[in-house]
Amino acid sequence: MSAGATAVSSLVGVVLVVIAFRDIFDSLFHPEGRAAVGRLVSRAVWVTVRRLGRGRPRVAGLAGPLVLVAVISTWALLLIVGWALIYLPHVNTGFDIPQNVGGGDLVNALHISLNGLTTLGASDAIAEPGWLRIVNPLEALVGFGLLTASVSWLLLVYPALGRRRSLAYELSLLLREEEETGTSLVDLEPVVAERVYADLTDRLIAVERDFVNFPVSYYFTEGDPRFSLASSLPYALDLARRGTSGDTPNSVRLRARMLEEALGDLAATTAHRFHRAPGESAEDLLHAYARDQPEP
Repeated sequence: MSAGATAVSSLVGVVLVVIAFRDIFDSLFHPEGRAAVGRLVSRAVWVTVRRLGRGRPRVAGLAGPLVLVAVISTWALLLIVGWALIYLPHVNTGFDIPQNVGGGDLVNALHISLNGLTTLGASDAIAEPGWLRIVNPLEALVGFGLLTASVSWLLLVYPALGRRRSLAYELSLLLREEEETGTSLVDLEPVVAERVYADLTDRLIAVERDFVNFPVSYYFTEGDPRFSLASSLPYALDLARRGTSGDTPNSVRLRARMLEEALGDLAATTAHRFHRAPGESAEDLLHAYARDQPEP
């Protein structure tokens, strides 16, 4: 391979590895980062599954798990191809490869990279130059880090889903009790109403932060309407507005206003990070969020 081709292959490989590193770092350790690759892959899987799952809740419910698998697989693919391109110019001169092994330089480079990333360097190709003997195990260390980080990511996502479902269920219960008893939350004792508004606000803030810290949680859908936050939020907004109108005590009015502000922040977060629907009011953005989610 010529010097120019070697430089191009190495440069492209380094760029792919850096892109993967940046995306992994943003997704797992820097939630405010761009994570452009992960977002692009997530949205592509989400749109595809939604189209295939129209009228089929079981198919739509696969969106979240498939997004997780697709994002992690994309990171692994970028790393495998990137390291393979770094190795490619040195396959013949830098590695001791058994002579009965076929497939060509590209296949051998991919084989070395795949083994390095997934099996801590266990391969029938042995690096000979000193720098390759350092780089090859380094790839194995990256692969081990990717595995442990991905497992940790999975373990953090599911508690976030639990917080979201719990809030949606509480809102659905509150709505049902208001309808069955004919008693509004603002009709209760001020101390009780204030406590409920405060609790809903705290939990809503936690869910909004979950969407920022674990964006993949957005793509997990619900088959039961009781646990669908997208379906419950318009009611929560109405509840907040009822608390800020009329002759409600100042303490209740303050808590209701805080809930309304938290709903506005969540609506803006979902619009900015996920569905990109136009709209200025919290009501419009919450309805756009509900439209972007499959109906349970």
